[in-house]
Amino acid sequence: MRFRAVFFDVGETLVHVEPSFADLFASVLAEAGISRTTEQVRAASEHVYDEFSRAARDGSMWTTSPERSKEFWTSVYARMLEALDVPADGLTTRLHAEFTKLENYALFEDVRPTITALKRAGVALGVVSNFEAWLEEWFGVHDLREAFPVRVISGLEGVEKPDERIFRLALERAGVGPHDAAYVGDNPEFDVDPPAALGMYPVLIDRRDRHADHVGARVTDLRDLVSVLEAAG
Repeated sequence: MRFRAVFFDVGETLVHVEPSFADLFASVLAEAGISRTTEQVRAASEHVYDEFSRAARDGSMWTTSPERSKEFWTSVYARMLEALDVPADGLTTRLHAEFTKLENYALFEDVRPTITALKRAGVALGVVSNFEAWLEEWFGVHDLREAFPVRVISGLEGVEKPDERIFRLALERAGVGPHDAAYVGDNPEFDVDPPAALGMYPVLIDRRDRHADHVGARVTDLRDLVSVLEAAG
């Protein structure tokens, strides 16, 4: 394998809400005496990716402080509640509290085997993530700091994807050039185009087949990553 380092996005790449975003959202509503199915919640959440894009276009850097993050997410939850025909009535605050609890996040089952395989191949690992600062604590709780010694988290660095500076920070800390590094993430706008523009090798992780027509390296399970990287030369 020609790559000396592989960097990962975190949300929906390595880590997911447990059991799922829609399930946790529906459970908060249920505790408030409001019944909505996970399917209804998923339909109401279809705009969330668009909200990420809008925030990037506006340069709002919504993950770089707890206050900005809360403002962003409560606005997302408010829009979802409106789509679900549910009055907010303090629910956005309750939802934000649940979605910032460390115990409500878990690794995808394909992550640890992939870490093992990449380490066997002698590859350095890191993360580059638009995420709040508490992600650092989450990595500690799950004994992942040693596995990912380079961690560039927007909530700590003050810069977000798709800004190329966040990728350059990771490359500098790993001591590798862009052509010696791959980047894996789930969002083409944030995780494919920006690292590719720097000369990194992007791989789309598409767990839900949202981008079946993607032109470029794509996997639906991280356990296929090593073979994809080896095939790249």
